Amino acid sequence: MRSYHHGDLRAQLLARAAVLVARDGAEAFSLRAVAAELGVSHTAPRHHFGDRQGVFTALATEGYALLDEALAAAGPLGFREVGVAYVRFAVDHPGHFAVMHAPDLVHADDPGLVAAADRTNRRLRDGVATLSPGTPEQVAVRAAAAWALVHGLATLALSGALAHDHLVGDGPDDLRRLVLQATSLLDLRRDPDPDDPHEH
Repeated sequence: MRSYHHGDLRAQLLARAAVLVARDGAEAFSLRAVAAELGVSHTAPRHHFGDRQGVFTALATEGYALLDEALAAAGPLGFREVGVAYVRFAVDHPGHFAVMHAPDLVHADDPGLVAAADRTNRRLRDGVATLSPGTPEQVAVRAAAAWALVHGLATLALSGALAHDHLVGDGPDDLRRLVLQATSLLDLRRDPDPDDPHEH
């Protein structure tokens, strides 16, 4: 058995869990597998996280914190760069991303997870509100549209669909360029009039 400091082992287990989820998928993940990967007792993950859902909850919470940092750094560059940061986060942290929006895999009522998710979602809403002020409902709808776009691009990037359709190549800036082009199609400065037949 390897020797770990108590805090270090938790971080190591979480980091290895992210690798395993990214590589094999969340459904294939087991506490025994992550323990075996690190060469520690099979009871070690249970001691730190309780159960499989506990690992995913911690992974999702950490993911929201990392995403929040990325969005905060991109914020001063403009909302389109925030979209790039969102997609780049997903590509760089596929293990975290896989469990962050899967309420059936995590303890959805975990206070730490709820707070982390709310903080990140609020940053997205505030970014839209800064770009295009409006009523709370208008901002919420615009934020949902922006989130749907970048989340969809992130999912397509992870699946390889964007490369398959030749929307991105091997260049390091290809994905960024696509996200910037896609987000430019979002007109967040106006809302369609549901009573205007030309809007349908």
